[in-house]
Amino acid sequence: MFCKAVKVVFRPDVFGPLLRQFVRKYNFHTKLPYRNLPVMGVTVSSNREKKVFLSRKSVPQPSFASFSTTGTLTTDTGEGTSVESSTMIEVNVGQYDDCLQDGTMRTIDIGEGKALLVRENGEYSAVGHKCTHYGAPLSTGHLSNGRVRCPWHGACFNVKTGDIEDFPGLDSLPKFEVVIKNDNVIVRAHPEQFTSHKRVKTMVKEDTSCDKRVFVIIGGGGAAMKAAETLREEEFRGHVIMITKEAHLPYDRPILSKKLAATADSLKLRSMEFLKDHDIELMTNTEATALDNNKKTVTLSNGTVLNYDSVLIATGGKPRSLSIPGSDLENIFLLRSPEDANQIASFVPGKNVVIMGTSFIGMELASNFADKAASVTCVGRSSIPFANVLGEKIGAMLKKTHESKGVKFITDAAASSFKGDSGKLTAVCFNNGTEVPADICIQGVGVSPSTDFLKNSSVPQTSRGDVIVDKYMNACEGVFAAGDIAHFPLKMLDWERVTIGHWQISHKHGLTAARNMLGGNEEVDTIPFFWTSQYGKSIRYCGHAHSFDDVLIDGSVDEQKFTAYFAKGDKILAVATMGPGNAAAKAADEMFEGKMRSASEIRSVNFRKNCSRYYSDRFLASQVAEIIIAK
Repeated sequence: MFCKAVKVVFRPDVFGPLLRQFVRKYNFHTKLPYRNLPVMGVTVSSNREKKVFLSRKSVPQPSFASFSTTGTLTTDTGEGTSVESSTMIEVNVGQYDDCLQDGTMRTIDIGEGKALLVRENGEYSAVGHKCTHYGAPLSTGHLSNGRVRCPWHGACFNVKTGDIEDFPGLDSLPKFEVVIKNDNVIVRAHPEQFTSHKRVKTMVKEDTSCDKRVFVIIGGGGAAMKAAETLREEEFRGHVIMITKEAHLPYDRPILSKKLAATADSLKLRSMEFLKDHDIELMTNTEATALDNNKKTVTLSNGTVLNYDSVLIATGGKPRSLSIPGSDLENIFLLRSPEDANQIASFVPGKNVVIMGTSFIGMELASNFADKAASVTCVGRSSIPFANVLGEKIGAMLKKTHESKGVKFITDAAASSFKGDSGKLTAVCFNNGTEVPADICIQGVGVSPSTDFLKNSSVPQTSRGDVIVDKYMNACEGVFAAGDIAHFPLKMLDWERVTIGHWQISHKHGLTAARNMLGGNEEVDTIPFFWTSQYGKSIRYCGHAHSFDDVLIDGSVDEQKFTAYFAKGDKILAVATMGPGNAAAKAADEMFEGKMRSASEIRSVNFRKNCSRYYSDRFLASQVAEIIIAK
């Protein structure tokens, strides 16, 4: 049977929430005769019914052309960098009205490459189709107000320029030319643009003849690296010095607990050649031992005293360890560096493993070890892991998942000593008399800020040692702070100060601090976003909740497909999601734009009826009044 059109009539009270689901299910994902019919329009014939018309008119297929050009391709920053090419690829994506509905996006082919085509507010644009962080397909992300947010980890890109505007990740997207010709949408690109799905923004070189200032960055993590690059992107031509106590180039630290065998070289954020090309001096194996913010000097572990015009403190945290008898035995580890991770990874197979702490890092380690170690035992203070962050129901589900893989938990006792033989760990002893065999122990009992070198300075700090900054990441004259050690005002909490150790936050801090070191007046404006991966499943979390008094769950926690809203009073402070889709990205955008629903709205009958959990085949079928196939 060949159909020209399909008329679908929904009950009016459920029309809106079901339209998208119906089109997705029957228009694209079934083998019904009308599977490829795009929605051409919606009419309201009366107060009693609404009709959706789907046309057999096919979606236009792109046509390709190549033509010669003697011109140059200017990067989307408009800063003069160009790529010479003798051939440009041109693709006719289709007619203006047919290519995309307004406010949508899709991946298109351009020769042997791909691009993300976006239509928003009547304008078309095209940028790279993969997130520059870990390569997620951006077409499955969330589009809002000129930005596309990555569905995996929340990075945001401007859809007109391709510039990265929120994080994680350092690189921007390539941008492609879009023109409208004879009502057709034409996308043009040079083949060179497809050699990478990433674009490095234009940076200036050092020129101390015109700028003699010295900016010192203490730290070598995500905040430090992003700050150093931002200084050059913002045309700072003075001297940039980055100081790190580690032996490595800045690297992707969150991966350590997920891929323990990864080498420092494979994790590096930038190469040494990159740093040299952009005149960013890196001093490794070097610590700051003192800072005098009155004299504007930093004293280093090698005895050098640096004079600075502005300094960024981005030293991160240092893992804490238990001060109990036997702590000096071999095979008791902290996870901080690639060397730590590599050593742990090589030692775990076939061994009895004890993990002190049931934080996200501890549980990620447990999921890594469950199928490799002889046994895995996790020790925590709470009977339910993550209860204070994700709530008891989600925490209990995660605990059950770990237990199904053979992981054991001890939550009713505290470690009292480590037991050993010939200097090597053999067991962990607890204050209730329990003794657990242990060939290796990894301690994940929290971190402390690496700010001891500030003790004789007048830089403002919390009792814990975090650096207190304002909304511009400024602590005091000439001193800025970023990342895990920054106690900063969070806009979504009405500028209440918080300390958040997220990779994404560190990048945003670095960007904001660098711009303000140059005399800017930019507020840090972001929605915290983090993720954890355990047994191949990811939980994504956006927002920030010190505490919450209710958790509203849409979906099934047991099936690991849900969206959880964390409420304090009537305000939603955070959202956690599990399962496919872009729910976390969408929630982050709603928070960023001040459009997040209230707790009472989420609890309401109308919202509950429209929740995605009701998008089942049975519910969908019950709401369709009629489907008419027109031949």
